[in-house]
Amino acid sequence: METHADEWLFSYGTLQSAAVQLATFGRRLDGTPDALPGYRLEQLAIRDARVVATSGATHHPIAMPSADAADCVHGTVFRLTPQELAQADAYEVDDYRRAAVTLASGRRAWMYVRAE
Repeated sequence: METHADEWLFSYGTLQSAAVQLATFGRRLDGTPDALPGYRLEQLAIRDARVVATSGATHHPIAMPSADAADCVHGTVFRLTPQELAQADAYEVDDYRRAAVTLASGRRAWMYVRAE
């Protein structure tokens, strides 16, 4: 198992929750505030009972590209191992897909956006 934390994941939703982190990764993550310009948040109904039980929420935010340059999604960027990134993929429902983005800080990171 890979133990080097060399993947960056930007979270604007439930992966910022300590309870979700413990259930998904077995540990609390250390993160840094960051933002993603050019995106806005909408709400997505979650139908996966496991994810609802883990997060405690039936609706989760989902990032959508915005035509308004003033829009910005705020969140936290976490450093993960490749194994933990795979665990995050397993936690997210099929309505999300992982995409590479450049954050306001200039850091390149993964984040989850609406699956097309």
